[in-house]
Amino acid sequence: MKGSVNSIETFGLVDGPGIRTVVFLNGCFLRCKFCHNPETWCIGDMNYTTSDIVSKCLRNKPYFKRNNGGVTFSGGEPLLQYDFLLECCKRLKEENIHVAIDTAGIGLGDYSELFDNIDLVLLDIKAIDRESFIDITGVDKFEEFMNFISLLNNSGIKVWIRQVIIPGVNDNEDYIIKLSNFIKNNIRNVERVDFLPYHKLGNEKYTKLNIVNPYIDKEEMDKNKCDILYQLFLKDFK
Repeated sequence: MKGSVNSIETFGLVDGPGIRTVVFLNGCFLRCKFCHNPETWCIGDMNYTTSDIVSKCLRNKPYFKRNNGGVTFSGGEPLLQYDFLLECCKRLKEENIHVAIDTAGIGLGDYSELFDNIDLVLLDIKAIDRESFIDITGVDKFEEFMNFISLLNNSGIKVWIRQVIIPGVNDNEDYIIKLSNFIKNNIRNVERVDFLPYHKLGNEKYTKLNIVNPYIDKEEMDKNKCDILYQLFLKDFK
């Protein structure tokens, strides 16, 4: 089986526990205003087999064992290449490798078999209500996001939440309290919540790809303010 892979990063340190190999799959239904990987939106050539992926990941297995690392599938949206993703995860689990997916929960498949073959979900929260979700992502898929959460809850898999904090959009106390309540009321098995300050590192990609960047004039998120909001979140989330 072949899949469309944008890139493979070795020795990743921010995409799950320990040292990780991160496989970036192409394809995504969303067009998030803050996206810094627009080059992954479209599925291109099927350039890797599952054996290719497993072989590359196994090279780093000694490092995984030393610090509880593993493999993370990101994107784009890895769920969009569901069959390829599932087969890769199955084969990696046969090798006793910790497997995570970084997802917005918008893809293809019923996910039940996938959940049997992964250890962790890094769940990207785009918005916490339908209107805001459409505004941020450009598509009306909030109910699909909520359905994924329901399936994820039933799986019992551990969850790490990721929330991008954007100046003038969600960098306020009101949103932070609502986010806390949303997670507490809707998502189970949450081990960790991370705030990711919005940055402009992907701006050059939009220019190169001749894609309109809706946040071309948006300032980067002040990291100190982001830290203050995170402390507020932690206080309310307890």
